[in-house]
Amino acid sequence: MKITRLETFFVKPRWLFLKVHTDEGLVGWGEPIVEGWSRTVAACVDEMGRYLIGQDPRRIEHHWQALYRGGFYRGGPVLVSALSGIEQALWDITGKWLGVPIYQLLGGAVRERIRVYAHVGGESAEAYAASARKAIERGFTAVKTCPFGAARFVEGPAFVEQAVARVAALREAVGKSVDIGLDFHGRVGPAMAIQLAKALEPLSPMFIEEPCLPENVDAMATVARSTSVPIATGERLFTKWGFREVLEKQAAAILQPDLSHAGGILEVRKIAAMAEAYYAAIAPHCPLGPISLAAGLQVDACTPNFLCQEQVSLGEGYLKQPFVVKDGYVDVPAGPGLGIEVDEAAVAEKRYDGSWETPRLWHEDGSVADW
Repeated sequence: MKITRLETFFVKPRWLFLKVHTDEGLVGWGEPIVEGWSRTVAACVDEMGRYLIGQDPRRIEHHWQALYRGGFYRGGPVLVSALSGIEQALWDITGKWLGVPIYQLLGGAVRERIRVYAHVGGESAEAYAASARKAIERGFTAVKTCPFGAARFVEGPAFVEQAVARVAALREAVGKSVDIGLDFHGRVGPAMAIQLAKALEPLSPMFIEEPCLPENVDAMATVARSTSVPIATGERLFTKWGFREVLEKQAAAILQPDLSHAGGILEVRKIAAMAEAYYAAIAPHCPLGPISLAAGLQVDACTPNFLCQEQVSLGEGYLKQPFVVKDGYVDVPAGPGLGIEVDEAAVAEKRYDGSWETPRLWHEDGSVADW
């Protein structure tokens, strides 16, 4: 079997889908994307195609090594995201060729269903509560939110009180049986993150995600040691090498590698194995489309230290059989490869030119705030 073509599709609202063709008629799907840079990633996929055309798609690890290590430059969001989507598609082809789900090739399922969580939010505490109630009505038992917008390095008590009020409204709306994840988006510095974590501890968050930016692991470790709330991070880290120091310094109890950013299916499974040795869990990041989610579910199915899976699209309007949430879980996919069938006619209607700008936040003085 040989790879004959790599075909990319810009898909609304902001996604990039990849279809890898072979000379035996089997195709594989992947989702290589950096939010706001889809055209750049598509160009990178095209360049990687120069190596891949004519290759056997089943030599997944070999091709990963060739594309990652074979060039002088390694890592970073663009190169690794392009590689991640390609790797997903190669696993999809291989699973279909063998007639088994991908997780069956990674040791088999360790669970029968996979917990997923939904995003909630709003402009006020009341809106937060209403959003959470809708998520529960849809079948979710875990939600995540960012309780504030643009933040300065140091904020006053009103800022902290507003964040706490929003989360308190969430907790009151959902009760104690629903888990609440908090995402700080790296918008505050370590000192402010410690203040916020202390104020939010009584509300028992499931985790605090990116309490500060992840480039300085020592700073995140300082935050982790200051609070009883588990710290999570990983959406802006790439490959096993990007997660090593986080684990060694115990800067996070929950790792959040993104299947479309961190290196793909097998690389995230390797990251999860590293985390297991440090008694850390994984909760894969996925604010993307249903192909990325499908890749995440394959890893979740076979990973003992899995916690919960992020999602924003269960595939309605993109997959012929979208994922279904029941009592907070989706079933472990049973189909071969990624276990999905892309509705190509529906996707064709959602194609666009790939132009999407990441929203920007600004401080009151006009300076740039971290998004």
